Amino acid sequence: MLLVVAYSRDARGTLRNVCRAHEETVVRRFGRVALLRETEFAAFQALRLREKHGGDVQVERTEPFNEFEALDEAVREAAAAYEARDDPALPYTAFASGTDHPDPDTLRNSDL
Repeated sequence: MLLVVAYSRDARGTLRNVCRAHEETVVRRFGRVALLRETEFAAFQALRLREKHGGDVQVERTEPFNEFEALDEAVREAAAAYEARDDPALPYTAFASGTDHPDPDTLRNSDL
């Protein structure tokens, strides 16, 4: 997919117009951000925006996040266990302390 981010008011307006005019190209829209299908037409629209607004438009190619390929099972289990915790105000650092769950520093310093 193509991620298009509009930083200025004018760029946001043009992005909104492109999304409305070409709904079949839009996967999802979040105000100043849109995910476009990975087609040449979508790339054409993204490049038009960048030509018109220069640095006020950022275009990135993305790929879906597959947690089963990108992460160890321990991280997925820790996320599930943390969301199922009894005390919703308990910070993850305290939750993980004394368990087999990865500590926050390890998670912060490990690249995907």
